[in-house]
Amino acid sequence: MKKLLLFIILVSVFICFNQSDLLSADAQKQRIVSLAPSTTEILFALGLDEEIVGVSSFCDYPLKALEKEKVGTFSQPNIEKILSLRPDIVFCTGLEQMPVIRKLKQLKLKVYVSDPKNVEETFESIMEMGVLTYREKEAEDLVSRMKRDMEGVTSKVKSFPKEDRVRVFVELWNNPLMTTGRGSFMDELIALAGGINIAHDTERPYSYFSPEQVLDRDPECIILAYMVNEEAARSVKERLGWKKISAVRNNRIYNDIDPDILLRPGPRLVEGLNELHKRLYP
Repeated sequence: MKKLLLFIILVSVFICFNQSDLLSADAQKQRIVSLAPSTTEILFALGLDEEIVGVSSFCDYPLKALEKEKVGTFSQPNIEKILSLRPDIVFCTGLEQMPVIRKLKQLKLKVYVSDPKNVEETFESIMEMGVLTYREKEAEDLVSRMKRDMEGVTSKVKSFPKEDRVRVFVELWNNPLMTTGRGSFMDELIALAGGINIAHDTERPYSYFSPEQVLDRDPECIILAYMVNEEAARSVKERLGWKKISAVRNNRIYNDIDPDILLRPGPRLVEGLNELHKRLYP
């Protein structure tokens, strides 16, 4: 009798464990739609290739993202297409996507908005996405790797005196001239890389900046954070009065950093930081 009772208990425990495993596996098989390039990069980095069923046409990294079903553009995704994919959760970002976010929520879809304002908030967003997609361990590992790799740069520049740090101008667009200021990812990356953003005191993260201001503040390094050809890069030197600027005199105008690794709040920010540091301190 005791042996029979023990056998029944063992079988019950075995069944419970297997049911738990099945429930856990089912819970992880979500259908995911991502509307922002940054969230798409994070989701792939968390190993969710199979779960991603749709992305926006702007989601171009990693290459596997190009193979996913397209649900419209970044600012105008197709609601009907999204619904047809029967997503369990939709990942978005803020600003331009707020109207579609409201519509998706009205349709009772589960929506997560990732809109970090700095590196630390990017880490938090990755962790939250890990919880929502049952990839907590992968998210923890990803954030740990990012922090460790960033420390490889920041530890080098901690002891740099302020007067020895390179003055940087980041050009987001040339006509009209636009740059990045306090409260932006680029401003933070410049500081982490050991530089001084000459537009740090601007009131908005992204704003217009006059050519005269650049001339007056004399950057030692200019980063063109948009896709430009060599002829366009050379034209920077021909701007009125800019030949006097230190960066121009010393031929330190760079247009060879992929803007996506500087501006997308995701795993490749670490690459952006490393590339930026190499340009500031070659």
